[in-house]
Amino acid sequence: PQTAIISIMHANNEIGTIQPIEEISRIAKEKGILIHTDAVQSFSKIDVNVNKLGVDLLSISGHKIYGPKGVGALYIRKGTHIMPLIYGGHQEREMRAGTENTAGIIGLGEAVRVIKERGDRDKKRIEKLAEKLKKGIEDNVPKVKFNGHEKERIKGTLNFAFYGLEAEAILLALATKGIYVSTGSACSEGAEDVSHVLDAIGLKPEVARSCIRFSLGRFNSKEDIDLVLKELPDIVAKFREISALDIDEED
Repeated sequence: PQTAIISIMHANNEIGTIQPIEEISRIAKEKGILIHTDAVQSFSKIDVNVNKLGVDLLSISGHKIYGPKGVGALYIRKGTHIMPLIYGGHQEREMRAGTENTAGIIGLGEAVRVIKERGDRDKKRIEKLAEKLKKGIEDNVPKVKFNGHEKERIKGTLNFAFYGLEAEAILLALATKGIYVSTGSACSEGAEDVSHVLDAIGLKPEVARSCIRFSLGRFNSKEDIDLVLKELPDIVAKFREISALDIDEED
């Protein structure tokens, strides 16, 4: 069947890997296929330029850039024909009928303004904190595996497998210390199935269930990283003492 559109995340929300959108766009254009990228995770964290990426459509969300929930933006390249989502009124350039979320739109605009003002400064600081956290975990916690590309990734998203342990137990123990992490994407928290992302990169189910995601943002500090590196090694060591599993990377 003929492909009408390709839609791919710019950066993965679980392991932070950045997809080769420029290359994919080039192939799509050769075949006459529209290309959309979900830049919700990447916008404000790396360079997002629609002309450089070569995409026809690009979407972002307010809540990922410290704006309000329930509002986002869709870039549509001139000449790209899109059918309306909701018919009726003339709002949103006749793409979505109904009263606009004025407060949300203003909030999104303000969030973007703040990014333009301090985005580079925040990005450098977050990357420095993330590198400190990554190195600290790898140096002080045995039997861990970093998941994701070492270079082509969102630096503030770190995903680690803790061999032989259940991620949920680590998550709960960290929460008692005031440290809040996740066992997958925020969208799938509470799901019992193994993450399709971790499955796709070849992790066995028992290893995938040991994975924790650390997400750093604008309001994290050096003290936060120090706290994680102080508490995490002891928590992992205590669970390893009582764990019935003994899984290594080679298993």
